[in-house]
Amino acid sequence: MDMSDFEKWVYKEYKINLSAYKSNQLHRRINSLIARVGANSIDAYVELLKKDTVQRQKFLDFITINVTEFFRNPDIFNDLGEKLKENFKNKSTPLKVWSAACSIGSEPYSLAMILDDIFPGKKHEILATDIDNTILERAKKGEYSAAEIKNVSDKYINKYFSKTGDKYYVVNSLKTMINFKKHDLILDRYENAFDLIVCRNVVIYFNIDTKDEIYNKFSKSLNKGGLLFVGATESIYDYKEYGFEKASTFIYKKI
Repeated sequence: MDMSDFEKWVYKEYKINLSAYKSNQLHRRINSLIARVGANSIDAYVELLKKDTVQRQKFLDFITINVTEFFRNPDIFNDLGEKLKENFKNKSTPLKVWSAACSIGSEPYSLAMILDDIFPGKKHEILATDIDNTILERAKKGEYSAAEIKNVSDKYINKYFSKTGDKYYVVNSLKTMINFKKHDLILDRYENAFDLIVCRNVVIYFNIDTKDEIYNKFSKSLNKGGLLFVGATESIYDYKEYGFEKASTFIYKKI
């Protein structure tokens, strides 16, 4: 079995389309993982994945890139807060938000805190999606360590978390704003009528054609005047082709 056969096998078994990723980067990561677990070939690694549930989950975590934290790049999140105030100050109804590739939930909970702080008293609707069911189950619990909430201000910790032992738990008033759901950015249909879509540090792993398709779908999923918030390592150079104008360095507005 070569890497092309392995990609087909992964799609058949796990419904993950590896061909959408940047191939050189992806193959380096997979080969590194195969060497790390002591398999001497792709075929041997496939046999390991078939029989070892722990290794299978490690592979899925490795491929779906679950790296996240609350208020990742705090200065950029502060900028998002300002743009939300500016953009939706006259909106009387709650905002509809999508946190795409939400991982362990720190991003949608961060968004929920910002929205509740800026626009209090409204039941904002946050869709939080990821390809990984195990990660989503953890996100739903809303349980975090002190290290994981290091970027959260004392004000927000006191208001939005309870503490038991050495763990911090998101309060129910935030949890009820968020609907966690499994979703594949490449294969699944997108909902629409969003005021804000947040997709950070994910699209950089995809090839150019897949990026183009995702940005087009994001644009169609946003209301006119809606915002797209991307990661600190990302920039959409041809944003006008997707119907966006630049609202800030990492924030785009649908026109």
